[in-house]
Amino acid sequence: MTAPMVVRVPDGLLASVPAEVRGSGRDDVRLMVSRGTAVSHHAFRDLAGQLRAGDVLVVNTSQTLPAAVDGAVEGAPVVVHFSTLGADGRWAVELRTPGASGSTERRTGDRAGAVVALPGGERLVLDEALSPDRLWWARVSAGDVPDLMRRYGRPIRYYTERDQPLAAYQTVFALPAPGGLGSAEMPSAARPFTAPLVAELVRRGVWFAPVTLHTGVASAEAHEPPYPERFEVPRSTALLVNGARAGRGRGARCAAREGGRREAGGRIVAIGTTAVRALESAAGPDGVVREAAGFTDLVVTPRRGVRVVDGLLTGLHEPEASHLLMLEAIAGREALAVAYDQALSRLYLWHEFGDVHLLLPEENPHTAHCSSNVW
Repeated sequence: MTAPMVVRVPDGLLASVPAEVRGSGRDDVRLMVSRGTAVSHHAFRDLAGQLRAGDVLVVNTSQTLPAAVDGAVEGAPVVVHFSTLGADGRWAVELRTPGASGSTERRTGDRAGAVVALPGGERLVLDEALSPDRLWWARVSAGDVPDLMRRYGRPIRYYTERDQPLAAYQTVFALPAPGGLGSAEMPSAARPFTAPLVAELVRRGVWFAPVTLHTGVASAEAHEPPYPERFEVPRSTALLVNGARAGRGRGARCAAREGGRREAGGRIVAIGTTAVRALESAAGPDGVVREAAGFTDLVVTPRRGVRVVDGLLTGLHEPEASHLLMLEAIAGREALAVAYDQALSRLYLWHEFGDVHLLLPEENPHTAHCSSNVW
């Protein structure tokens, strides 16, 4: 795997509280827009002005679970991060050590067979290592782990200065899922959206296409790829995305041509890296999206590229995070480097409660020929 771009982020740029605590609402964040190496800066509330009628926003409907549960191993306190329900009924979990700030720290040295005492008299037994000394497949005595989380859990946190209510980690697109499943950590790119903004975008002719990807824990070590996560792309979304892409053809280009600029919509813009992984997992080599469900371990890299997604709205990512490879696949390393330099110099905020970055295709100042089928 190609090494991701290295970014050095000062501690002062880590968002420690939600936007509505430090500002006027959850949409009170900044929006950086990249079109190739051209970068502009906006308020997130101005997002509608960056999109076009016919564009399709692909949104993740996974709700966030209170996936951090206190426990103990041989009397020593631990925090269990419940990550993903496997096909065989086991859970992927991470054991972490409680920190002085109320957050957690990485824990090492656990072994298969270790027993974790959980609230309510439940037990968790480490069964098989999923990644070196970090993630485990585990068996849980509780028949209903989502209910265990609802009763005793709280949202996973790493950088916030204190615990926040679960509602702060739900997006406007979150929906209940069968079996009470959801994401261990918030699909955070969609967090700034509000119902009024969604309504405005719909009025302007922007479409919304739902997918589901229940994301696991995000505390992976540098260069550690994601492990399989549950996803679903419904037939309605496949039809909408394929139709929008087909509509970018000859008729849409010629009707939209004005003053030498290409104004046709129909761009597929993923809201978050989770939406990219779900949609690209359902796309064949021909770029056609098909209804799909199951588990995906897809890692989008510059070498693999993207088959469907034209743009991406996302947060600002960790130094050396594998997600940066996905951004590079969509926008190119040069464009990404320019954008992150500007984000640092303009003091953008990182992480789930921070500012957001919209990557769009470069503008084409030339008029397309109506006889051509090439976008």
